[in-house]
Amino acid sequence: MIVQESNCVSEQNSHTQRQQPRPIRIGTIGVGNMGQNHARVMSLMKDVELVGVADIDVERGLETASKYKVRFFEDYTELLPLVDAVCIAVPTRLHYAVGMNCLLSGVHVLLEKPIAASISEAESLVNAAAESQCILQVGHIERFNPAFQELSKVLKTERILALEAHRMSPYSHRANDVSVVLDLMIHDIDLLLEVAGSQVVKLTASGNRSPENRFLDYVTATLGFANGIVATLTASKITHRKIRRIVAHCKNSFTEADFLQNEILIHRHISGNRTNDSRQMLYKQDGVIEKVYTSNIEPLRAELEHFVNCVRGGNQPSVGGKQALKALRLASLIEQMALEDKVLNPLDWQSETITQSLTPTV
Repeated sequence: MIVQESNCVSEQNSHTQRQQPRPIRIGTIGVGNMGQNHARVMSLMKDVELVGVADIDVERGLETASKYKVRFFEDYTELLPLVDAVCIAVPTRLHYAVGMNCLLSGVHVLLEKPIAASISEAESLVNAAAESQCILQVGHIERFNPAFQELSKVLKTERILALEAHRMSPYSHRANDVSVVLDLMIHDIDLLLEVAGSQVVKLTASGNRSPENRFLDYVTATLGFANGIVATLTASKITHRKIRRIVAHCKNSFTEADFLQNEILIHRHISGNRTNDSRQMLYKQDGVIEKVYTSNIEPLRAELEHFVNCVRGGNQPSVGGKQALKALRLASLIEQMALEDKVLNPLDWQSETITQSLTPTV
């Protein structure tokens, strides 16, 4: 009786082991600031095996590999035969070359934003992902911010009239190979396109830069959507305080989302008076403020879990190459207008270039 029970338990354990999925083998290409965080999170994830890291900086790469007890590769192509997927966090100018090599090798890719340095490169990456049937997810990490996810739920029940986005930072030496549009504003471009759910039909933009910098440091843009929503975006690399904020002006409410504090406040207009027994007014209530509670999950953890689930299940990511290309097209147009201090007149909107840039990707 005891022997039979023991065999049964053994068989159940063996069956359970057979049912457990094989860990997804992942590598990190580029272990600068963002790549370090990718390696850290993946080393902690279940059903994921961090195989190795690659970087042209040998000292930094060896230090990271030692920290997480994985292999180091100075040449990232030597990592590709050993993995199912990679996270690419190299400078923007290298996104196309590295991403293309990975996709052509049959490796699933999570590529940091922006998807590429140019629209043509981004289009080629999207096509390569489709042809290779590999997952191509782009690191628009704010989609996975708990504050944005709750904001999206709140706004689904509201009639949005206008949107504001502010993304500002002190000057940093990171991501100094691109303008503030491609470094910071592109996050909010992606978010507001998702929230508005409509085609952009109007656009103005202006910006400025430090005398010693060839890239824009400060840009503001105003978008007009076909459904009537107006959106204003401001991004800065020269502000002495870090700000990450989206505001929605709605017909029946005013909603503020602070991505740094992970907080959402909804202001609603409610009229009412409070009196005592003698009918003397004690106070007047003009409105209420509702606080929306959000989760504390790290956005990068949520993003990487989503990527792994897409790789395992073959599902398309919520921010794939097509969505990232759409954001890049609009970002490139904003950057061009701000650099040239150009104002588009109504006739310009009929041009093929403008129409292609603003038409949603199907």
